[in-house]
Amino acid sequence: MTPTVQGISFATVVVFVTAAFVWLLLPFYGAVLWAVILALLFNPLHRSLERRLGGRRNLAAMLTLLACICIVVIPGSLILASLAQETTSLYNRISTRELDLALILENFHSALPSFIVDGLAVFNLGSFEEIQTRLTSFLGEAAQAIATRIVSIGQGTAQLFISLGIMLYLLFFLFRDGPRLAATIRKASPLSDHHTNHILGKFSEVVKATVRGNVIIAIIQGAIGGIAFWMLGIEAALLWGVLMAVLSLLPAIGAFLVWGPVAAYLLISGQYLKGAILLSVGVLIISMIDNLLRPPLVGKGTRLPDYVVLISTLGGIAIIGMNGFVIGPLIAALFFAVWSLFTDDQIRSQRGDK
Repeated sequence: MTPTVQGISFATVVVFVTAAFVWLLLPFYGAVLWAVILALLFNPLHRSLERRLGGRRNLAAMLTLLACICIVVIPGSLILASLAQETTSLYNRISTRELDLALILENFHSALPSFIVDGLAVFNLGSFEEIQTRLTSFLGEAAQAIATRIVSIGQGTAQLFISLGIMLYLLFFLFRDGPRLAATIRKASPLSDHHTNHILGKFSEVVKATVRGNVIIAIIQGAIGGIAFWMLGIEAALLWGVLMAVLSLLPAIGAFLVWGPVAAYLLISGQYLKGAILLSVGVLIISMIDNLLRPPLVGKGTRLPDYVVLISTLGGIAIIGMNGFVIGPLIAALFFAVWSLFTDDQIRSQRGDK
């Protein structure tokens, strides 16, 4: 009985200490998560450099880290700086009435067909004054929320730099000691070797497919959408392009949430050529990119149906935030992988009994 009590006690201690360690890392879970993701994505480059450098792990890890900074960190920082500048410029133009939203809204309302106006009347939006009142209230709340968010971002600048430093610091050691850490995890796992290897392999596959596929699709869709907006003379093209890139993380419906309403506005307000061009670009290029690239880049790697990818992505973003576009499909893929292993074990067990 003593060994059983000791075993239960030790297992309790292991669970408690592990939970305490995870709780300790929660403030920087984003930094740890992205360090692991970047380590998986840049692992082929690191292995290649390590072979070419004769097994000098420290030098290979440092060069891979520098490549990661040049490819990911610096471009991302430049885009965020340009985005902040363009967002501030647009906000100032709206505040100083240089960009008259009321006039734009009035022109839009007057160009609406009568059946649409009758339909809006059902929601008490039949007159221009009612629409303007609702929109003004919405913009006021949105401006207040944006201002609050800007203050919080300013206050969290130090936290952002600390998280970035932790991510890069951890990333170096993941490059250098990654194989040994993976071997340690396999040895420490209470699961069988088959189960452990299958789950770790699925984790690596899903992270690579989700991040690499979504980022490639986001960059292409955002770039095409932003260029189209810029060529058509639409205000804040970079802002809308980045927004399309972010929303493209949502399969099928993402970028359409930006270019769709803008194309509809251009057509209804009488700018038929611009509206037709944007509609053509959206339907024939942006949407086709999503339909053509997402199945081989994301769906094939995760081995999940499109509807599961969509629902798990939305659920992850709703619960966790932007990191949920990785964690959501990852949890879904691990769910299917674990239940597949359980089902296979049950079938083998039944065959063995017979």
